[in-house]
Amino acid sequence: MTDIIQLLPDHVANQIAAGEVVQRPASVVKELLENAIDAGATNIKLIVKDAGKTLIQVIDNGKGMSVTDARMCFERHATSKIKEAQDLFNLNTKGFRGEAMASIAAIAHVELKTRQEIDELGTCIKIEGSKISAQEPDATAKGTSIAVKNLFYNIPARRNFLKSDTIETRHIVNEFQRVALAHNDITFSMSHNNTEVYNLKEGNLKQRIVGVFGGKTNEKLVPISEETDVITIDGFVTKPEFAKKKRGEQFFFVNDRFIKSSYLHHAVSSAFDGLLGNGYHPSYFLYLKVPPESIDINIHPTKTEIKFDNEKVLYAIIRASVKHSLGQYNVSPVLDFNRDASMDTPYAFNTKEFSETPKITVDPNFNPFENETKQQKSSYAPSSYQRASNTTQWESLYTGFDDLPTEPSQTELQLEAETDQNTSGKTFQIHKKYVLSTIKSGVVLIHQNLAHQRILYEAFLENITVKEAASQQLLFPVELSFNKEEVEVLKELKEDLENTGFLFDKIDDDAIVIKGIPTSISESQIAIILEQLLDDVKQEIPETSFSQLDIISKSLSKSLAIKTGSKLSEKEQDNLVNSLFSCKEPTTSPYGKKIFETLTLGELDKLFGTKN
Repeated sequence: MTDIIQLLPDHVANQIAAGEVVQRPASVVKELLENAIDAGATNIKLIVKDAGKTLIQVIDNGKGMSVTDARMCFERHATSKIKEAQDLFNLNTKGFRGEAMASIAAIAHVELKTRQEIDELGTCIKIEGSKISAQEPDATAKGTSIAVKNLFYNIPARRNFLKSDTIETRHIVNEFQRVALAHNDITFSMSHNNTEVYNLKEGNLKQRIVGVFGGKTNEKLVPISEETDVITIDGFVTKPEFAKKKRGEQFFFVNDRFIKSSYLHHAVSSAFDGLLGNGYHPSYFLYLKVPPESIDINIHPTKTEIKFDNEKVLYAIIRASVKHSLGQYNVSPVLDFNRDASMDTPYAFNTKEFSETPKITVDPNFNPFENETKQQKSSYAPSSYQRASNTTQWESLYTGFDDLPTEPSQTELQLEAETDQNTSGKTFQIHKKYVLSTIKSGVVLIHQNLAHQRILYEAFLENITVKEAASQQLLFPVELSFNKEEVEVLKELKEDLENTGFLFDKIDDDAIVIKGIPTSISESQIAIILEQLLDDVKQEIPETSFSQLDIISKSLSKSLAIKTGSKLSEKEQDNLVNSLFSCKEPTTSPYGKKIFETLTLGELDKLFGTKN
């Protein structure tokens, strides 16, 4: 029998590795930015065209590479970061596997220009699908410039699996934000299709956060600083009043590396217990420093998940640190309503020693009772007359009970309970969640929230596509702050939102001003609705204009629908039932969930084992 196991050719092996390393254009952005940071760059530029499908270019002023290193960096498992396996447990750099450049070169056209400071001329290398097409000296600036063009040009199936340009751009922006937030001492800039998206100067942590998420973020931040033997924590959490319905702007950085950890996220969330409304989430930017040997960052291909040696200890410290900062800066409520803030001991005093112990002097001869006369003492004893009078008053408290009505009978209690159930002749509300309606063939049980979603969804969709929606002018325009990414999404949706009844006064880089809203919503709901809409759009960005209208209608209906736990009057129940069965698709909600269940008289009879 012939041998059937064989070694894969290098170009095939590189393409397989590329499938793990390069999932989308954002993966390339992450690898190139991290390489620039490892090269000691202080200024990094990211240039993107067509959401990274046409061009991803990173230019840095780092130390550059020699001619040999420039060629070696495209070989598999070629790295300057580790020399032996033990080095994996003491890493202070970003990329270390030596797979990134080889994988990128296998699925794109790559042009590398690099020069070291000591060299007069640099090197230019061009690669197409792992094959070097040209290598020559080049008069380039100090540092490195890597241009990745036509990503997945030789794997059309992978290219077809990429999402729309809007989604892919959003992933690129997310990666850029994570790297920029982790390195506030580096100047970053990003442009997409010749439009500048970010220009971030080096500064402190707060300046970098404000630079990424807009000037309005400044007033929302509460600083956190804690240093222990096992961890050092710096960063910020947002004040509870700025919490959002969506899980955005939540960042953990461990040794300047962005990570995801549901366990540590729970530690922060639990510190906000009692401060946030139901369904709201805090934003945070926490920078953790731990000994490199206490973590393993090689457990996930994208290195966004790491393993800690002492997770429970870190959980307790993070939770306590957040709680302490919320209390220290008067964010969380205190019981001492008359507390004088000037009397608080500064937190920095926890390491100071007392210069001397306070002395307390007592007069041993002081007697507060020595001047009290016998006459004064006797005045406190009640006389017989007073006792009799008081007795009469006490007894009067217990008179008149014979005139009280008798205890209601069981029949009366049942009638009262039925009255409180908010019933009508045709509909009954059950547990403030379902509406039961009688029909000729039996009964129908309707989920009130899902039913209202369907009613609103079809109404919004009709307003957007068929007729002009009614709008109410606001007495005072409402200004809402968003980051640049969210403002760009709102600009795209502006026309469709105006068709639903929203009127915009202006849209700036980090804020919008609304002067009119649909008649079906209140002013207090504006922020909640738009945040929910942005979250829905991020989860399911449309490919066509119709699906974009569909998502807006779905999001608005979900935000405005009657919630579970809302009590409905008889008229509201009837209107809900009638409106639902006037819809084109009354059986399912906009998100495909069943709205009602019908029980025929025959099915009801079976439940009780009867025929009549």
